[in-house]
Amino acid sequence: MKVKDCMCNNVFSVKPETNIKDVVKLMSQNHIGCVPVCDNNNDVCGIVTDRDILLRSVACNKDVTRTPISEIMTTNVCTCEQNENINEAQNKMSTNQIRRLPVCDEKNNLVGILTLGNLSQNDSQIGKHDVCTTLNNICNCHENKNAE
Repeated sequence: MKVKDCMCNNVFSVKPETNIKDVVKLMSQNHIGCVPVCDNNNDVCGIVTDRDILLRSVACNKDVTRTPISEIMTTNVCTCEQNENINEAQNKMSTNQIRRLPVCDEKNNLVGILTLGNLSQNDSQIGKHDVCTTLNNICNCHENKNAE
């Protein structure tokens, strides 16, 4: 299975200069937990999650109406290609412990997003064990080997 067969095509993005408040409104109105940040060429240059907003702006008393999202976004973004095998994308998610993976085309333009929810919805094609393993790796839910 290819990433494009599993991903969400309806992805919202913002520009780096978008203020935090507008990003929060977009997330709230569309019931989403993250937003890729794209430059003028629609290339992913960052990503911001609801958790980022809490920890990097609210907890730091930033003015959400004046602070651009570029000040709090994650810039070292792991992405995948839409024609990539879903197992490769799952490996990236597991290795980097990320729940959402922006999907790009061959020109590196944002075309979708792959989430744990997408994997779960397609577990019959991907394999329940593989999806569970990915989730376990992302959450780092390993038993404490030193426990008695």
